[in-house]
Amino acid sequence: MVLGMSVATFTIVHVVISLIAIATGAVACARMWEGRRLDGWSTVFLWTTILTSVTGFLFPFNGFTPAIGVGIVSSVALAIALVALYGGRLAGKWRWIYICSAVFAFYLNVFVAVVQAFGKIGFLHALAPTGSEPPFAVTQGVVLLGFIALGILLIRRFRPA
Repeated sequence: MVLGMSVATFTIVHVVISLIAIATGAVACARMWEGRRLDGWSTVFLWTTILTSVTGFLFPFNGFTPAIGVGIVSSVALAIALVALYGGRLAGKWRWIYICSAVFAFYLNVFVAVVQAFGKIGFLHALAPTGSEPPFAVTQGVVLLGFIALGILLIRRFRPA
């Protein structure tokens, strides 16, 4: 039991929150790409991503795992993004600090989604049953390069008023 839910139900809640975080992260990045001011989409992205990390820490603990490591790193990135957004108000260096930390947290959500997809979706699992095969590595490499490019482009394009 986790928060009064079975582990299976809690897992579904965690996955739904994660998918909302990914979807709102895509919208928030698209709005930055367009040069728009940050709005509710960014807020929902940040807080659902925080909730994703928090709920990830609530699963039954069986020792330190890569998932816990990703959750810790994501939490640090999100804390930095919150400081840049609300403390630094995206002024000066805080703009690129926000972009880098928010895009990194978004990347970590997608990274975990890819790991889960290869672990749970039959045809993907067949391509990389241990997660160390070339199809998995290539997919994660493409995702990483895509997020690096996104971060660079957003740093160049996003100039909030």
